[in-house]
Amino acid sequence: MTSGRTITCDALVVGGGIAGLQAALDLADQGFSVVIIESDLSIGGKMIRLSKVFPTLDCSSCITTPKMASAAHHDNITIFTWCELQSLERDNTTVTARVTARPRYVDEEKCIGCRKCEYACPVLVPDPEQGGFSGTKAIRIPFSNAIPQVAALDPEHCMLCGRCARACPTGAVDYLQQPRQFTVTARTAVLATGFEMTSPGDRPQYGNGTIANVITALQMERILAPHGPYNRVLRPMDGMEPDSIAFVQCAGSRDLSMGVPYCSRFCCMYAIKQAMLLSGALPLADIVIYYMDIRAFGKGYEQFYQTAKAMGIQFVKGKVARLQGLEGGTVAVHYEAQEGEGVSVDNHDLVVLSMGVVPHWSPEGICRVSTGADRFIRTVRPSLSPVRTDLEGVFVAGAASGPKDIVDTIAEAGAAAMAASNYLAAVRQQG
Repeated sequence: MTSGRTITCDALVVGGGIAGLQAALDLADQGFSVVIIESDLSIGGKMIRLSKVFPTLDCSSCITTPKMASAAHHDNITIFTWCELQSLERDNTTVTARVTARPRYVDEEKCIGCRKCEYACPVLVPDPEQGGFSGTKAIRIPFSNAIPQVAALDPEHCMLCGRCARACPTGAVDYLQQPRQFTVTARTAVLATGFEMTSPGDRPQYGNGTIANVITALQMERILAPHGPYNRVLRPMDGMEPDSIAFVQCAGSRDLSMGVPYCSRFCCMYAIKQAMLLSGALPLADIVIYYMDIRAFGKGYEQFYQTAKAMGIQFVKGKVARLQGLEGGTVAVHYEAQEGEGVSVDNHDLVVLSMGVVPHWSPEGICRVSTGADRFIRTVRPSLSPVRTDLEGVFVAGAASGPKDIVDTIAEAGAAAMAASNYLAAVRQQG
């Protein structure tokens, strides 16, 4: 890629998660040329990092990987990863995006994905793709089914020993690589920028992220995954199989003190899913879900909840006030039961926090689309056209406009692609 290059296409998709991939594939299959801009090292988003999906308990990777591969090999789709959107502007019928490609310190055109650089690297760092529970190298391909299969070097941990460069058979390692700018011009754009989870480090009542056996739901996804850090369920402090596991719901949602007054919508269901998977992996373990309200809103979700109760998973209606780390790694859960005993304390070997959902990306200073009080992208006609933004020709899909489960995200991505397709057809008729 050369600095200053301009790429022209019919549709720009910002975000390469499940929403962006679905929208891009739907547009590309209609014959439109599509460019995907992704901020991560690989497409796939949050979904490729999950173990299974609710309520069917299907393999998440088995659903996502074919879509990733289809997008990567589609003649009408061009993918740019590890990129940052600097601006998105509209002029008449043209959308212009200015993009910065961050340096991987590996030449994407030369890298063949052989991983010899990774094997030669002597520096071990915590692997963010495994929740920080296992080690990886300072230069690596992010994960086994990442697309593209191109290595990236972590400059914060690289000690410039040169072993990766010497091991590379194609000379792809470039320690002096600089950021590169390019421009994408399109007729329409779909914003599919996804979500992030709130941080336990912002919660003093939950130990500010310092209690060893208190983890987030995304970290539990990695522990449960068949290609996870341990290949079995172990607690991170000492590698012990937990006998008692607790889930704390609304740990970062419905909480004005965190600026997240809204319900994050799918937390109840993924906690139930994880509890069921844990029940299968550790049949003798006690599993408790502390909840305020169970929100089983989708098709088959209520039955999923009832099945979990029938499996012996305990549901305690109560608000958790604080967590306390005890000797030996036990975590004390202080809560107020809303049915029965009032203020109580129970001890658990492992605690999982269901953190809140917040936008991954803010359009402020980048794009003239409006956001709501919750900072998600606002749609102008949410009842009739939930994918339309207030910027003509720019549409939104998935969790960029609010918390959604995977089913609704994929459906909305299809709606955004159809709206963009209709817009492109109208522009062609006018031209």
